[in-house]
Order: sequence, then structure tokens, then C-alpha cells
Amino acid sequence: MQYVGDANDLGPLREAIANAQAEIERPSLVVVHSHIAYGAPHAVDTAKSHGSPLGEAEVRATKEALGWDPDKTFYVPDEVREHMNVTQRGIDLEDVWQRKLSAWSAKYPALREDWDQVQTGKPRPGWVEALPEFEAGEEFATRDVGAKAMEAFKRFTPTMIGGAADLVESTKTEFKGGGVFSATHAGRNIAFGIREHAMGSIVNGISLHNGMLKPYGSTFLIFSDYMRPAVRLSALSRLQSLWVWTHDSVGLGEDGPTHQPVEHYAALRAIPFLWFIRPADATETVGAWKAALEREDGPVAMALTRQKLPTLEGAQRDGVARGAYVLWESDDANGVPDLILIATGSEVHVALAAAKQLEEQGTHARVVSMPCWELFEAQPHEYRDEVLPPDVKARLSVEAGIALGWKQWVGDDGDSISIEHFGASAPGNIVLEKFGYTADNVVARALALRTRVS
Repeated sequence: MQYVGDANDLGPLREAIANAQAEIERPSLVVVHSHIAYGAPHAVDTAKSHGSPLGEAEVRATKEALGWDPDKTFYVPDEVREHMNVTQRGIDLEDVWQRKLSAWSAKYPALREDWDQVQTGKPRPGWVEALPEFEAGEEFATRDVGAKAMEAFKRFTPTMIGGAADLVESTKTEFKGGGVFSATHAGRNIAFGIREHAMGSIVNGISLHNGMLKPYGSTFLIFSDYMRPAVRLSALSRLQSLWVWTHDSVGLGEDGPTHQPVEHYAALRAIPFLWFIRPADATETVGAWKAALEREDGPVAMALTRQKLPTLEGAQRDGVARGAYVLWESDDANGVPDLILIATGSEVHVALAAAKQLEEQGTHARVVSMPCWELFEAQPHEYRDEVLPPDVKARLSVEAGIALGWKQWVGDDGDSISIEHFGASAPGNIVLEKFGYTADNVVARALALRTRVS
């Protein structure tokens, strides 16, 4: 730690920065004492100057105090122009770099080929074919499927790095065999520590530094609150940051309401340019990772389960890229169902079971899996109407979170099975049952909705 007594005394400041640059074993902290609005004779050291413009009179007084012509609207001293002119220095540095790169390329042509590939920021060819596939009926926690997907594509994404906020054993987001990033080893796994906001900021910094890298950070979905400023900035800056959140609903169980997200889906969907994906099963989870690796104009977030879910017949990996698709429909619906059940994540299989019960009772239902609102909203109008026919007013959403936002998809006549309160401490399956996420309750709500709409 170094102290600089006066921020405007550039000699000691330069010395402190040079000392920090010379220290290669430990981080450095330079503490600088400064005066807010320095140079403005009446505004210096005032709280008001933090958020208010100086005003015409104070600007003029400041210029006079600095010895500048107060009548010049914009003035740059010659020494500043000279200091900021880095054209020749940049040319010289570029020349040195190109000569080194040429020599290295001639000596290691295979590595140069790899270099050219990773410069694109895209996975190596063959990665899509390497993604795992799953049989209908197999049960997996989607966090475990995420681990299988990472294992499958890791050799195709050599510059993808990241880790978890001290929860990697729970989030399953480790590149096995990739080593841990440290002062002495450029490993692919970063141990961020229990500091979600710092993790998010580091991930964004990596993304900003070099387009070759595809960084990610992971933790429980509930803790996305702690890193929300970083997530928001990743979207604002259209970064290649990837957010992997697990334990995505009240279905996580006994940790209780402090760890059970209910308002988080809506809060994250409210961030412009962020894709928030909540896959229904193993197949959609692979699709979520595929969408994340393919996106080039902004961040992607996925919410994965702790509890096991069945792999669904009819689930579509590439359906994730469309945001929503028809997972199942009664044989007798003929494209015009009596009602539509729209679900996300771990509630899709519940909606599917309910739809099959409704069919047995003579009600023709359609099940729409909607893993990503943002991607569905970006689809052509014709496709959206194909999935959600405007004439079908009986629409019921099934999601283990608040209903905020669902009116966009269920319409004014529709309804939502939602959680408008905090969670509870109990085994996950019991919590979901008590909160109404059962096929029987979905059937009852669907029939009541159809009666009301009819």
C-alpha cells in the first residue's frame, strides 16, 4: 500500500504507479488524497460539485484560476496535446509485435493455425456434433447436464475460462483437467471466492479485454442479486459474458426462502439485451449452452436445476434458439387446441402430464415450452402466432416464480400458476406440491380457465 498526499503532485503519483508496476508477487493499492472540483475556487471540496454542473460563472472563475483564457469555450494546453499524441509510439509498438508474431508463426505453424482460429472468438469446427444427446425418460438435474455439455465442448473452446463464486462443486461449472488460474498457472478455472459482484466484474473485464475469450461466472440464482450491477453492465455493453446460475427455483428444497428465487426470473428478464434461458430438461439444457456459445452480440444467462428432471419426448435442442416451441399437442386438436399450457424449466414436465390428463377428459391441450422470452419475442410474427394462435384465448402459464410479465404471453383472458410470496423450507418436491405445481392442480386451473373464457 502506498499513499500519495496530493493527487495534483504528479511526481509522487508517477513514482507510486511505477512501484506498483514493479511489484509482480502481490496486488498493489495506491491511496490518493484529492479535492473534489479541484481548481474551481468556489466549488472545491463541496458535496454539491459531485452531481451538479459548475455553472457559467464558476467555469469562468476556474479558467481564470488556472491561467486560461476564460473566453475560449474549449481549450487544450499544448503540453496535454503532446502527452496524448501516441501515434508514433503506437506505430512502433505495432511494428515490434508484427515482427515477433511473424517469427513465431514461422517456427510454430500449427500453433499459428490455432491462433487464427481462436482469434475468431468462435469454437473450433466440430463442436456442435460433439454435444451430448439424451434419451427420453432419462432423469438429470440440468446443472449436471451443463457439466456434461462443458466436458463435451471443452477441447473445442480452448480460450473459454471461468468459474464460480466458491460454489463450483454445486454449480458443476468446472473444466475438468483445466487447472486453476493463479499467479503461476494460466488455468481455465478461476476460483473467484465468495464475492459475486467481483466475479461478475472480472468476467466482464475479461470479455472487454479480448474478443478471443468467452468468460463465464456461476453461482446460485438467488445470488444473482449480489452481482446484478455487473450483469446489467454486461448487457449494456453487449459483452460476451456468460452467466450460469443453478438452484433455480423453490425446488432446491431445504435451504428455504433465503435461497429460493421467486422474483428473479422477472427481474432478469427486465434487463435489456440479456437472454435469460430456463431449460426444461437435458435436451433444452444442451440447447441453452449451444445458444450461449453462438451468441456474439450480448450476454446469456441460464438457470439450471438442482433437482432431477425427466428428459422429455418431443423436447428440441434447437427449439431453445427460437425461444418457444410446441412440445406436445393432443392428437385431436388439429392445430386448434382448446387451451394452451405455457411453461418453463422444471415446470414443463408438470404441464405435459396435465395436458395428457386433459386429453383423457376430452380437452384438447397444447404444451408450449418457452425457455427464453427474449428469443421468442425476436421471432417473426408468423412463427409466434403459429405457436400461440391468437384465437386461442385460454392460456395458462406454469412457472415457479411471480407472474409479472406473463400477461404478454397469456393475454388478458389467460391465467398464471405462480408464486406471489417467498418460499419455504422443506424437501423440494414437497415445496412444489404445496405451492400447486402438480398435474392435478394444473388440470383444475386449466379447466376452470377454459370454462371462464368460453
